[in-house]
Amino acid sequence: MSIFEAGKGILVLSLALFLSTFVSRDLPGIIAEIKTRWNVDPSSHIPHLAKMLMQDLTGARLHFLIMLAAIYALMRFIEAYGLWFEKRWAEWFALVSGGIYLPIELYELAKGFSWLKMGILTINLIIVACMALLLIRGKSVLKSDEGGA
Repeated sequence: MSIFEAGKGILVLSLALFLSTFVSRDLPGIIAEIKTRWNVDPSSHIPHLAKMLMQDLTGARLHFLIMLAAIYALMRFIEAYGLWFEKRWAEWFALVSGGIYLPIELYELAKGFSWLKMGILTINLIIVACMALLLIRGKSVLKSDEGGA
């Protein structure tokens, strides 16, 4: 579990570094060139919320996206550290970080129903609810409860 979280952190940090290469470049122009040259719309398969963030990409908005990606990566690294060393706080941190997605998933579902969106929401609800029940009952989700708080 901790390796998976660290992997997500590395992936998103890599994305933030990749995005930083576009800060001083004409990103809307690059996207337009991709659309015309290869007849591909890079935004056609991303969620509505991501499309909203990417519209009218300016330097300030790109810096904001890079900052969000860096914060997300830091959260994943903190969680990975805690889970690796079997810290009790890391389980609560995982619960909160998993629950953060629920409003976004509900928003996406409200924008338009699809079975995929419903499935993702349902799976995340089940995971968050099971984690919450175990943590409230005082049972560790980790292998041993010797990690302490």
